[in-house]
Amino acid sequence: MNHSEITLQKKHRWDIIVIATILSLSLLLVAVMSLTKKEGSVVVVEINGVTAGEYPLTRNGVFPLNGGTNVLVIEDGAAYLNYSNCPDHTCEQTGKIRYVGQTIVCLPNRLSITIQGDSANGGVDLVS
Repeated sequence: MNHSEITLQKKHRWDIIVIATILSLSLLLVAVMSLTKKEGSVVVVEINGVTAGEYPLTRNGVFPLNGGTNVLVIEDGAAYLNYSNCPDHTCEQTGKIRYVGQTIVCLPNRLSITIQGDSANGGVDLVS
């Protein structure tokens, strides 16, 4: 082996070490986030940045929002939009949310739905 082949092998070794370190840290971060998820207790609906309603996740029901342009469904401790009159329906495709900090946003209808925890029992919400 000549000098340039040895140098190339050392570079590849460091590349592998850096990639393995980044992957390990990413997996650790995902594990920590998964283990510290807290189920929410309240769905907060905002329209144009103003709170339009709060619904407990324990109350199953269908709730028309924003004059019927969106329909919120709460069932089995989760919330989702099953109807929106917006053109792309991304808000409907978000799926069910149940953990503190999760949000569904419908930009065309200026609607956001956020899961919050119950701060009355001493918990601290870090949702902004």
